[in-house]
Amino acid sequence: MSLKEKLMEDLKASMKSKDKVRKNAVTMIRAAVKQLEVDNRVELADEDIIDVIAKQVKQKRDSIHDFKAGGRDDLVTLTEEEIAILTEYLPPQLSLEELEDIVLKAIKETNATTKKDMGKIMGILMPLIKGKADGKQVNEIVTKYLN
Repeated sequence: MSLKEKLMEDLKASMKSKDKVRKNAVTMIRAAVKQLEVDNRVELADEDIIDVIAKQVKQKRDSIHDFKAGGRDDLVTLTEEEIAILTEYLPPQLSLEELEDIVLKAIKETNATTKKDMGKIMGILMPLIKGKADGKQVNEIVTKYLN
């Protein structure tokens, strides 16, 4: 079953079970996918849909900070629930240790020593960890190992 079909099945199931949070999260993903397909006149593959979901998760994580600053604990809780639902559709996330191993291998491979080499390292890393790790976290790890 493709990811798009799974999203449709999950939408139907959430409507039957009256799970509003799941229904809204899945509807949001499907709308973003449909918008991209219409804008680019293409049919998105599962990998592209994973990119859309990862982008949604990143946006939601960023908004949690703003909600906390505004004292909106209700929105923080709702957003965290939505993130949990969205991450179900992503590939299993890499642990910190796995991520550090991959980063160290990329640094060795590129013979990087300074932050000026960050572009080379990220060029190797991003295809390997696409959808499996947060780019901000990867950036922090790379920065930690470079002078």
